Amino acid sequence: MRWSKAFIPTLKEDPKDAECVSHKLLVRAGYIRMLSSGIYIFLPLAYRSIKKINQIIRQEMDRIGGQELLMPALNPIDVWDRTGRNKLMGDEMLRVKDRREKIFALAPTHEEIIAFIASGEIRSYKELPQIWYQIQTKFRDEPRPRFGLLRVREFFMKDAYTLAANQQQLDESYQKHREAYSRIFTRCGLEFVICGASSGAMGGKESEEFMVPADAGEDFLAICPKCESSYNREIAPSQPQPVENLPMERKDYVHTPDQRTIDEVSSFLDIPPYKLVKSLLYITEDNNKPVMFLVRGDYDLSEGKAQQIVGACRPALPEEVIDITGAEIGYIGPFGLKDVRFIADTSVPDDYIFATGANKNDYHTTGRTLSELGEIERYDIHAAKEGDTCTVCGTNLDIKCALELGHIFKLGTKYSEALDGYFLDRDGNKKPIIMGSYGIGSGRVLVAAIELYADEDGIVLPISIAPYEVVVTPLQTDDEFLFKAAEDIYNELRAKGVDVLFDDRSISPGVKFKDADLVGFPLRVTLGQRKFKKGKAELYFRKQKKIEEYPLGEIVDKVMEAREKLYAAVNEQ
Repeated sequence: MRWSKAFIPTLKEDPKDAECVSHKLLVRAGYIRMLSSGIYIFLPLAYRSIKKINQIIRQEMDRIGGQELLMPALNPIDVWDRTGRNKLMGDEMLRVKDRREKIFALAPTHEEIIAFIASGEIRSYKELPQIWYQIQTKFRDEPRPRFGLLRVREFFMKDAYTLAANQQQLDESYQKHREAYSRIFTRCGLEFVICGASSGAMGGKESEEFMVPADAGEDFLAICPKCESSYNREIAPSQPQPVENLPMERKDYVHTPDQRTIDEVSSFLDIPPYKLVKSLLYITEDNNKPVMFLVRGDYDLSEGKAQQIVGACRPALPEEVIDITGAEIGYIGPFGLKDVRFIADTSVPDDYIFATGANKNDYHTTGRTLSELGEIERYDIHAAKEGDTCTVCGTNLDIKCALELGHIFKLGTKYSEALDGYFLDRDGNKKPIIMGSYGIGSGRVLVAAIELYADEDGIVLPISIAPYEVVVTPLQTDDEFLFKAAEDIYNELRAKGVDVLFDDRSISPGVKFKDADLVGFPLRVTLGQRKFKKGKAELYFRKQKKIEEYPLGEIVDKVMEAREKLYAAVNEQ
């Protein structure tokens, strides 16, 4: 491709609405343009990178026996109703109506459809296990799209699904994906961490995320530097920070008008936030029963940990809160309630003295302890934070911002049972298919690479996912002999299978260099008049910012050697 014919609309300035490095550079370097909030157009450069990422994914999925298929993005809503996820997904799932007023979902994932296929086609244990995958556009009604391609409403995703006859088959399929994902991200040139994670609305009891530590990440990693264990902060086991159990006057009702939040109430009562207890009312999905989670005021509830204990659950609606407690959100507490399951965090022992809502609007109660409730359940249900320690060795946990690349789940039989996905085992018994689910966001891989390696000059991409591996740059396009020599190098590299761009534009050398650095070509061949007269050309390494000089007759071979070394370095990373 000749740059003069390519569509690469680079910009000199950062876009005003961009918040993170990858967003700024993807727009400036001419990779993407926004159509609407959270909806982006992938211009040729970005799409070339995405196709390379997807090709690596396909190769590794095929390597473990995956079979690629393509499922509709438009799903009849009754399939989602059968698993309960139409309600559970809430506003996050986009829904549309056809001309007959029938409701469809724009699928954010495809577990239901896989179970639907299996229910009609899988009959015997002899047909199991199976690995099916697709690469497709997915949709999510993100309430606050931001960070460019990180938090979007439409995105590329590889989602894979395994069907197993028994736990051993599931475990083996899960391990295959774990290893395949490690190879995929390694081949994409990324430094990643595998961490324990919450299964959330997906269900299942075991899952792991592949994360890249990055300042722009919307997740947090909790890592024990001694044990080398790592978890998503939401489910990381941790020992809470110790605090002094300060005395507090016992009052059943303290007037706290219009004071609802932890900060408001602690300031109003002149007590530290940790002397309050958050009383959080949830409703379980399986039996529609109320459960109240009790967490020290300076911590957040981990919904992932909570769901590991009670199963799928959701925050109680405002009207449900009033019906169960008699008060509005912000004034509720555990005392005086009936038929509510109480689960307290380890940060709130039985003798801890605290204040919380009094179950009466505009009132709180102080000087209370959980011992007043009798025996209650106690678990680690808080989200870990700086200052917490490892529950195994007592070392302080490192909390780091991180960007999720992929997530793998052991789903179990939730979907197969809901959609009649059964098979006959060796003894002729009818059993539900055991499922696994495995996702990778292709766009997130591109973003992660930019966040990890970008420098002050622009994008620095691993060669395996760069839109072009090499750019050939003649500095004087009006020099007939120099231009012809550069064009010959370009054509020879193309003939050898190199992904190469020819910068044939009649612009200043400085602009050419700035554009090449901004776009992020791993290698640049430069022909300038002074060295060309000496029969020399330059080979520039973008990441190292290193220039090597070679005779014109050797430059193609040197590019091929450098290209091979860059690929080897990626694979060995």
